[in-house]
Amino acid sequence: MSDTAIILAGGDEVPVTVLEGLPVGAYVIAADSGLDLAAKLGIKVDVVIGDLDSASQAALDAAKRENIPFQRHPVDKDATDLTLALSHARERAVSSVIVIGGYGGRIDHFLANASLLAAQAGLDVEWRTGIGRVHRVNGTLRIHGTPGATVSLLSFGGPARGVRTSGLQWPLLHEDLHPGSTRGISNRFTGEWAEIAVAEGNLLVMIPD
Repeated sequence: MSDTAIILAGGDEVPVTVLEGLPVGAYVIAADSGLDLAAKLGIKVDVVIGDLDSASQAALDAAKRENIPFQRHPVDKDATDLTLALSHARERAVSSVIVIGGYGGRIDHFLANASLLAAQAGLDVEWRTGIGRVHRVNGTLRIHGTPGATVSLLSFGGPARGVRTSGLQWPLLHEDLHPGSTRGISNRFTGEWAEIAVAEGNLLVMIPD
């Protein structure tokens, strides 16, 4: 069983560069219209999850022909399709999740998904969208970037404590970042690699395209 799950969330156009470095043999979940995104990117899906109110009929028909299993949920439900997909990934005891898509151009969806991914305690989470990439720091994160590129750090749901960084223009040395603070906004890579660590709390690292 793979220790990584890839979740196709649909919602927005993403560049083919999201395919770079995807692990071979990962368990792939299509969250509703993520099924269409999987077809566009040429990614084979292991299971389809959601209320299926936004996936195209062509994508649904193709999945049925390929005997891909479905976990269908009511349209009137208390959780988003991405939430259901993450719950399924956790049931498989994966250690990391890569979410592709899910921005969708709606500010409510973006903020809800960012908050959801930030709350995935114990998981390495990477979110690849059409407007950039987001990482949840699970202990220590080492990320690749372009010298001078922008990188922002945001806490969710409470303070992120003991934040340490290296490879960024303005380093943080065992500092606390609080919700509502802009202390971690618009830092920059000094080289091609940076390291970010957090002792406690939910911290997102955002790298805009």
